[in-house]
Amino acid sequence: MQTKCFDLDFYRGKRVFVTGHTGFKGSWLCQILKRAGAEVTGYSTEAPTTPSLFETAKIAEGMTSVIGDIRDFDALKKAFDAARPEIVLHLAAQPIVRESYREPVYTYETNVMGTVHILECVRLSDTVRSFLNVTTDKVYENKEWEWGYRENEPLDGYDPYSNSKSCSELVTHSYKNSFFADGHVAISTARAGNVIGGGDFAADRIIPDCVRAALAGQEIVVRNPYSTRPYQHVLEPLFAYLMIAQRQYENGKYAGYYNVGPDDADCFATGKLVELFTSTWGEGLRCVIRSDNGPHEANFLKLDCSKLKSTFGWRPTWNLADAIQRVVEWTRIYRDQGDIVAVMNQQIDAFLSH
Repeated sequence: MQTKCFDLDFYRGKRVFVTGHTGFKGSWLCQILKRAGAEVTGYSTEAPTTPSLFETAKIAEGMTSVIGDIRDFDALKKAFDAARPEIVLHLAAQPIVRESYREPVYTYETNVMGTVHILECVRLSDTVRSFLNVTTDKVYENKEWEWGYRENEPLDGYDPYSNSKSCSELVTHSYKNSFFADGHVAISTARAGNVIGGGDFAADRIIPDCVRAALAGQEIVVRNPYSTRPYQHVLEPLFAYLMIAQRQYENGKYAGYYNVGPDDADCFATGKLVELFTSTWGEGLRCVIRSDNGPHEANFLKLDCSKLKSTFGWRPTWNLADAIQRVVEWTRIYRDQGDIVAVMNQQIDAFLSH
């Protein structure tokens, strides 16, 4: 199982710098690191949604939270130098495909130059030993074939978001070859599939759309019911990131490029995913298919995660039904104004003990 591949106690006392800490994945990641006893510094713009998991779960408590733009190198370096990190986890991004069509320049500035800026901070640092750039399954040139993409497949995302993350990968490769070839800093990228989990309030994502409809007592609108994606609970990739960062910190031979996704059985068509959500939620929740003729999005996408499995003995912990159940559990606590931090901690503990 994934969680047996590394020891969370490794992070106790470690200085960890997280970009994008106010986002959905960043918030869950900081909660894990804080509970592990790490000295966490986050650097990000304000939380990207209202409401947000970052604010709702009071993630800023117990860590150093710096609000700043990854495009602002001087501000980033000031926060970075103050933190003197040993481990850097780069999650800051403009992460929405449709938003990238509306704001392509901002998307490229954030996703490409943001990567340049954080790697430049690492290059000028004398404390960093492990750097992980989190990208996406969409970095690959998508040929709509039925088998999973491997780490050595060509990179060429179609839309501005996907393409900018392909560029972010290439920036990382260049810095790794140009400045870290001697191995004094271990450099990796992780290409993760679609993540779901409690506290995602983003626009133009199917599970947040399901949650909003459920809370409002409305029908769920499904745009692309036949689009197939590798869905996984947010804790799956986060613990994989922490595993990679730890293992390459301990031994630079583990630095590289890794796909992080579910098994084939959890590569679901969007329509089937929504059906699973509605049946789990109950309460008469229904869905309707209604195309809005939006911009191009990939129809079929799957990852081959053999490298991660063979290198570390990693395996997914929760299947998609488990993941949906955790989303519903979190959302009902949120709806009923319950203890959000407690349910996050309970889910983290359940994941670790699986």
